[in-house]
Amino acid sequence: MNKQIMRQVKELQAKMAKVQEELGKAEIEAGAGGGAVTVVVDGHQNVKSVKISPDAVDLEDISLLEDLVLAAVNEGIKKSRELAQSRLEAVTGGLNIPGLM
Repeated sequence: MNKQIMRQVKELQAKMAKVQEELGKAEIEAGAGGGAVTVVVDGHQNVKSVKISPDAVDLEDISLLEDLVLAAVNEGIKKSRELAQSRLEAVTGGLNIPGLM
């Protein structure tokens, strides 16, 4: 029975490695202000790009632009975490394994 468990553990490790690789390649887009600010985040919660519409730049109100960037980044990270969680749950069958998320 130990051999069977070890085989299952190795299979799970291989599947987890594949999911981690896929998450690194995933691109999640999120925006704020009706598209005034758009960010792209990968499945590891790394911000890959930030795009700001020229219409969003008001030198008289920089704090609004800062808020839009912050909102877009937070939404992108939230979506990235949700994607990672759903992909990892698919591999683990919903089993909560400490350190995965």
